Amino acid sequence: MVKFLVKTLINAAAIWVAALLINGIHLQKASWGHQALTVVLVALVFGVVNFFVKPLVKLFSLPLFILTLGLITFVINALMLWLTSWASGKLNLDFHVDGFVPALLGSLIISIIAWALHMVVRDDD
Repeated sequence: MVKFLVKTLINAAAIWVAALLINGIHLQKASWGHQALTVVLVALVFGVVNFFVKPLVKLFSLPLFILTLGLITFVINALMLWLTSWASGKLNLDFHVDGFVPALLGSLIISIIAWALHMVVRDDD
C-alpha cells in the first residue's frame, strides 16, 4: 500500500510540473489545496489507464515497437496522457491536454521527472 501511495504521489508531482511547463496542459487556476487534490486524482486516473490500457496497446503495437526500435513508446505514453485527460474530463476533474503535441511533450516531462523521483525515493523491493 505504501509503494502504491508513493508511486501515485510521484506521478502527481510529475503531472503537476508538466502542467506548469507545457502550454497545452491545463490545471484550473484554483487554490493550492484544490490543485493538489486534482493532481492526485489525475495521477490515480493515470495509474489506472497505465495499468489496464497500456499493456493492451503495447501488445497490439508490438510490430511497430520492433520496427521503430522502441520509439513508438513515446507515442504510446502520449496517447495514455491524452486518454487520462479525456477520462479526467468525464470525471469532472480540472485537467485537460489540448492535443497530441502537448501530450507528447508532457509525457516526456512526466517520464523524466518520475524517473528522477523514483531514483531519489528508492523501493525496498
